[in-house]
Amino acid sequence: MQRAPQDFGRVLSSMCTEPHPDAREAARRYLADNPGDPTTYPAVAELEREAVETLGEMTGLADPHGYVASGGTEANLQAVRAARNLADASNPNVVAPESAHFSFQKAADVLDVELRLAATDDDRRTDIAEVRRLADEDTAIVVGVAGTTEYGRVDPIPALGSVAREVGALFHVDAAWGGFVLPFTDWEWDFDHAPVDTMAIDPHKMGRAPVPAGGFLARDEAVLDALAVDTPYLESTSQATLTGTRSGAGVAGAHAAMEALWSEGYRENYERGQENAEWIADALESRGYSVVEPVLPLVAADIPREEIEALQSAGWRVSPTATGELRVVCMPHVTREMLEEFVADVDAL
Repeated sequence: MQRAPQDFGRVLSSMCTEPHPDAREAARRYLADNPGDPTTYPAVAELEREAVETLGEMTGLADPHGYVASGGTEANLQAVRAARNLADASNPNVVAPESAHFSFQKAADVLDVELRLAATDDDRRTDIAEVRRLADEDTAIVVGVAGTTEYGRVDPIPALGSVAREVGALFHVDAAWGGFVLPFTDWEWDFDHAPVDTMAIDPHKMGRAPVPAGGFLARDEAVLDALAVDTPYLESTSQATLTGTRSGAGVAGAHAAMEALWSEGYRENYERGQENAEWIADALESRGYSVVEPVLPLVAADIPREEIEALQSAGWRVSPTATGELRVVCMPHVTREMLEEFVADVDAL
């Protein structure tokens, strides 16, 4: 039985969205190309180089090194892997905030490193004093988040970078979701604002690229060298990526989306998303719900679990945070009309 793909008309908690039309077409054209062997597939390899250059431009990095990954999980794991490989410690550890994505738990498990989670402050951002307490001479990498998945918060990135330097650790910023909206804000979050060594930034989220299309960026080529292995049976002689065969569709789609939208298209996405987030926050607060202020286009509200389940039964694709608040992520496909319909269904409960 043939099934239709997801209709995004009631999707409110996903951090993926409908790809840009140019990205769809580019992905279709490069379905069979494998950027994992760039010598054999030079066209898609050139697109990847240009995509990395654009990501560098977005994140304040003039000479970026990296590649188009499968997503934020892979990029975060690669950052930890590179730090572990470069660390001068027999038992390296990772210091990250409690608000960090669950991919860091996967990375610690796969790479056999200790994960130390720092508490967050009253605004759900990393507590610098806690990070400083947890970091020591065995810390391989300190992590900050620029756009948390549950509340859209931006950690104090420059201060975290200073702590990383104090203990001789690498500094990684997870901007998988926030990286395509933060260039249009006043937040300090990128390579130009702080001593960031590596970053995750995903075109397949706010960037409107097809899935999978993540981004792994590094300031220094030595980071990629620490990840590289020999590939004797390929035309290319080494490979720094985590996966071998990769999606040419993801690379080409990311390239096409960024070519079409950077920078004014992404600015419009951000401004519309932020306006929608502030509208839905006000609408829910006026109905008596406690709402976490949206500093980026993401709203969390303390709608009870039974109401969330009723909304899910009505076809809304919504999900709660770890502490139970309902999340609304104002992705590019989310319109004001969708939000008005959602609020009407909340009222009907």
